[in-house]
Amino acid sequence: MTFLVMYFITLLANLLLIIVVRLNPKLHTPMYFFLVNLSFIDICFSTTVVPKLLYNTLAKDRSISLLECAVQMQFHLAFGSTECFILAVMAYDRFAAICRPLHYNTIMSWKTCINLAAVSWISSFINSIFQVIYTFQMSFCHTHHVNHFFCEVPPFLKMSCSDTWLHEVSLCIAAGIIVSLSFLLILISYIHILSTILRIRSSSGRYKALSTCASHVIVVTFFYGTIMILYFRLRSRSSPDIDKSISMLYSAVTPMLNPIIYSVRNKDVKDTVRKTLVKEVLQSKIMVISQLN
Repeated sequence: MTFLVMYFITLLANLLLIIVVRLNPKLHTPMYFFLVNLSFIDICFSTTVVPKLLYNTLAKDRSISLLECAVQMQFHLAFGSTECFILAVMAYDRFAAICRPLHYNTIMSWKTCINLAAVSWISSFINSIFQVIYTFQMSFCHTHHVNHFFCEVPPFLKMSCSDTWLHEVSLCIAAGIIVSLSFLLILISYIHILSTILRIRSSSGRYKALSTCASHVIVVTFFYGTIMILYFRLRSRSSPDIDKSISMLYSAVTPMLNPIIYSVRNKDVKDTVRKTLVKEVLQSKIMVISQLN
């Protein structure tokens, strides 16, 4: 029931955020373009894991076919990697808005935004294809029991009876390039943002600049923190129960929290939701009254 409720909240909250951005012309900006990308990723990211998890919880047969497992691993890796890149691009967008406000429209042109999003999606899917192919080339002679909630690379490394050292190195390199590089770009962007904010004389100006970044900082901390704990720990120090809990945090909890964090701290989004809901309620009342008359 917990995962079912979380999944429905994830779907509704992210869909609502996408609809709100589409309805309000004021929100047709680069920041919200990437936020829509993030919401779509969160819907897909959660969908790759939670429905199958719910089915396995209720059904007696908890098996998964080889093809279904490979597809789940492929899309889970791809959407997770894409989220890393999109969060980095969103940090760059905030850097351009705060540190280069006069050149913002030139730096973050629509062509640039579409190219950044396309590179994020394409590179993530290419990487995930290679990782999945490499994973399923290993030998699993001792057991086919996946000690996890879903098909993910780390538990497969523990299942394998072949030498996994090379695969672990390739996984660390891929994770290092995607996660560490993205996180480094975010860090550099926020160092510049912070130095610019500190030079703002008025406290209201500093608060306004900080408030535009607060939601993104919270999301980045939660998402990157869990992924780094899972993928950058030594194998000897890993625990299956802890790994499963961490995986569920960024696969089910984070996609649910992201739209809530952005909506609660965003005045434009809240105003659009409020006005849209009020408009819909008034229209429905008028229709009911007209039908009664």
